[in-house]
Amino acid sequence: MTRLITAAISLLLCITTFADAPTTFTAAKVVAKQELFFDQAQSDDGELYCGCKWEWVGKSGGRIDPKSCGYEPRKQQTRAARIEWEHIVPAWVFGHQRQCWQNGGRKNCVAVDPVFRAMEADLFNLYPSVGEVNGDRSNFQYGMVRSAPQYGACSTRIDFSGKAAEPRDEVKGLVARSTFYMYDRYGLSMSRKQQQVLMAWNRQYPVTTSEKRWESRTATVMGHNNPFVTGERSWTLGHKPLRDGLVSQLPAPHAAPASNHPSAASFGSIIGNRNSNVYHLPLGCPSYNRVATKNRVPFNSEAEAQAAGYRKARNCH
Repeated sequence: MTRLITAAISLLLCITTFADAPTTFTAAKVVAKQELFFDQAQSDDGELYCGCKWEWVGKSGGRIDPKSCGYEPRKQQTRAARIEWEHIVPAWVFGHQRQCWQNGGRKNCVAVDPVFRAMEADLFNLYPSVGEVNGDRSNFQYGMVRSAPQYGACSTRIDFSGKAAEPRDEVKGLVARSTFYMYDRYGLSMSRKQQQVLMAWNRQYPVTTSEKRWESRTATVMGHNNPFVTGERSWTLGHKPLRDGLVSQLPAPHAAPASNHPSAASFGSIIGNRNSNVYHLPLGCPSYNRVATKNRVPFNSEAEAQAAGYRKARNCH
């Protein structure tokens, strides 16, 4: 009995030492180092693109050991020497699907869009990588690249003219399942070509022990898992995102003052027009029923619609 109590206490202490889900990219990098990748710097898994080992430096940075993976810098010596944090789905990619980006780029999104901040800080989308390869990958989509090796023994390749990146085989399944997670959770739109490439990688490169460990640690911090790693969800061509993140990451709306008039929500959901990024209320908006079915995006509240980058129709009163 004493042993069981001791074990339970030890388990509780382990669980409570994990950090809360970070709310900024800066905080996410620190949490990722301390809670997720603290023991990976000198492991055989290495960083994302080349499998290099590294030494931690500062709060969230690191110094690459190129000999550990046969990595040879292509051009950028300074970035080649350091660890950077790669967004597996680039911020440029998910940012361009938010209205905030059109109104002022990444800086504006960080300032005004809570969903963008959640995506930018999502630990399921962050992985340490060689700085130069991270920079070369840029905002390119993943795909098959026919060019010759560019980084010595590192097998990740970049097609600069075709704007595509092919990571090493060991992480192709991992980047596929991380990408599925981001597009599913935040309601992003993925091209048919990208879906086909990632679906093939997902089948060809199943979940590994190290990926399961990363997923489990990340789930403990984030408060939810990656269902494409655990097997709870699967991606098929034309997958319709469940958009969990558009709800769970938004602040709860303030209670409305008492009124004798029925609320708009009691008459039906708010409708957004995906073509115009305008939303309509069921009451007071003449165009509510004029939005084509194929363009309709339902929202539970105005706060949710605005956080998704939509604005209220000008003819609402």
